[in-house]
Amino acid sequence: MVFRLNGSLIDAGSRLVEDIGLTPAWWQVLGALALARMPLTVPQIARNMGLARQSVQRVVDLLLEKEFVQLKDNPHHRRAKLVALSGEGARVFEQAQKRQRPWAERIAAGLSRDRIEAAVAVLKHLDRSLAAEKEASHD
Repeated sequence: MVFRLNGSLIDAGSRLVEDIGLTPAWWQVLGALALARMPLTVPQIARNMGLARQSVQRVVDLLLEKEFVQLKDNPHHRRAKLVALSGEGARVFEQAQKRQRPWAERIAAGLSRDRIEAAVAVLKHLDRSLAAEKEASHD
């Protein structure tokens, strides 16, 4: 069920933003930067989103080509540049978000606030449990 839902969400996300030049992966990285409200390194983006650093680096490279992000010097590390939203990246992200809000309301129609909050609590619990298990396996 989880795999099917994940696939459906990726497919729906793709359909929502493909005509504005985004993929779900690009949208996700732009979202990580928008939510942070500050430039981040590639490893920070990967950690925040629960993704592999290498996959985030590939997406950042593509976003740089499209001029949706820009690199900035990192005062704390010479080699690890900071990734920042460009003006165009912020514009495209906001356009995607404006499309996402009514879509999310349509698919959640008929669900009470309590049910949505309960689902969010379950997802947060599972995320914390998986993170703890991953951490324990590295010890």
